[in-house]
Parts: sequence; C-alpha cells; structure tokens
Amino acid sequence: MVETKFQQVAIIGLGLMGASIAAGIKQQALAANVVAWDADATSLDLGCDLGLIDKASDSIADATSEADLIILSVPVQAMAGVLSQITLNGQIITDVSSVKGFVIDTVKAVYGEIPANFVPGHPIAGSEKHGVIAANPDLFRRHRVILTPLKETSDQSTEKVTRLWTSLGAEVVLMTPEHHDDVLAQTSHLPHLLAYALVDTLSAGGDSLEVFEYAAGGFRDFSRIAASDPTMWSDIFSTNASPVVDILEKYVTELQHLKQLIEEGDSEALKAVFERAKAARDHFSKLQQTRHANGG
Repeated sequence: MVETKFQQVAIIGLGLMGASIAAGIKQQALAANVVAWDADATSLDLGCDLGLIDKASDSIADATSEADLIILSVPVQAMAGVLSQITLNGQIITDVSSVKGFVIDTVKAVYGEIPANFVPGHPIAGSEKHGVIAANPDLFRRHRVILTPLKETSDQSTEKVTRLWTSLGAEVVLMTPEHHDDVLAQTSHLPHLLAYALVDTLSAGGDSLEVFEYAAGGFRDFSRIAASDPTMWSDIFSTNASPVVDILEKYVTELQHLKQLIEEGDSEALKAVFERAKAARDHFSKLQQTRHANGG
C-alpha cells in the first residue's frame, strides 16, 4: 500500500491541471483527504461525483485552513486574489503556473516576504482539453515538473513537493525562476502563440471554411494547441511578456529571411534551412525516445 504523504491536500482551481492532480493523488493514495475550491460550483460538484475530491469547499479560506499542502491551479492573473484569502499556518504551498517570476512577485506582494514553505512549480504536461471532465491521473507520468525553489524556501518543503510529483510519475528538475521563464517562452509560449495566430489568420479569410475543410494532418497537428484555454494563455503572455517578445522577434526575423529566399527563388538556401531544422528535430525526437525508454 502506498504510504500517505499528506493528511489533507487543498487544490485551488479544479480545471484540467487541478483535477488531474487530484485524480493522481487519489489513485496513488497520497493524501487522507483531498478538498478543493473553484469559482465554478458545477466543477466542484462534478469533482465530487467523479470521486476526484473528498470535499468541495465554499471558500478558499475554508479549503486551505486545515490543509498541510496547498496546490494553486488558477490563472496567474487571479493569483493575487486567491493568495489574499489564504492565511498561512505552516502549510506547504505550491503552484502549477507556466510563469514563475510573476507568481513569485505576487506572493511577495501579498505576504510581504517569500514564505519558507512556498515551492514554485510547473508541470510540463497538459492537453488542449480543459475542465474537470478531462481529468487524467496519468497526465504527469513520464513528463517533467520544474520546481524553482528560492533561497527562502526550506529544503524540507522542496523535498515533500518533489516526492508528490515523483509519486505521480513525473521527473522533477530544479532551475531558477528566470531560466524557467526564458526556456518556457521558447518551448511552450511561442508555439502556442503561433498556433493561435495561424488559426486566426486562416479563419479571417472569406474562404476559411473551405480552407479548413481541406486541411490535412500538418495543419491539425500544428493547430491542435490553439484549442487551449484562451484565458490561461492570454494571462501567460501578459505576465511573461519580455522573454516572449525576445524570442518572437528572433522568429519574425527568421520568417522575413525565409520570405526573402522564397521571393528570390533560392531553393538551395531554403533547403539548407530545412535540413538544419530537420536535423535538430530528429535529434530532439531521439532524446525523447531515449528518455522514455529509460523510464524518464
């Protein structure tokens, strides 16, 4: 039998991520009780009906007062309002936000300092699906979770949050908040921005229905993430603006270069770009296959 790691876990925000964490905790028996709060009462009712949580709380304060672990799974712009309703009495508190600098600044603004039990985190896993109904207890298995503990963060708190994620099947890595936000701007935020832009561009045309009707696998694969939660992603771009703009400017420069090569009919130069990109992509695929084969 899996050892219970926590007496009570409070999950604030029962969307895809929060509900999947709850499902994983219940599946692995990592807590005696799982309580949750969400602004949508229907989500809480569904969470109870599906057996994802043991109790739906009427308020954030009620959900967190007796918890020994608090997991924040809300849009980053909502973080200040949520934190202001949480009185910390030694509970470990962590989050799943895709932006770390903004969240850390918000925590410091609300509490006047960085609490020793605050462990910033971000699971590199997800889906274009959202809501409680999409909960998946295996969502984090063989995926990485980045923790960005600060100098104020206690080692014990970091260790407990690490054990939670590894028990859910994830590989935990540590990095600074600044490095996290820069890396994620390149590997996650920019791709989502491009997918949204592509679908918006094509849908603005008068013949958009015909374009989508004849779209093949390439369009489907590239545009899949444009089905992600618009509120969450608009928050991410507004709170991680500088790193996103930096990589976006580099990408725009590359597009302009490709446009010039196409206009000039320089097929050899285009081929060279494509070959470099293919080699990089093949290398990435091999790394992923090796990591999965090793259980990572």
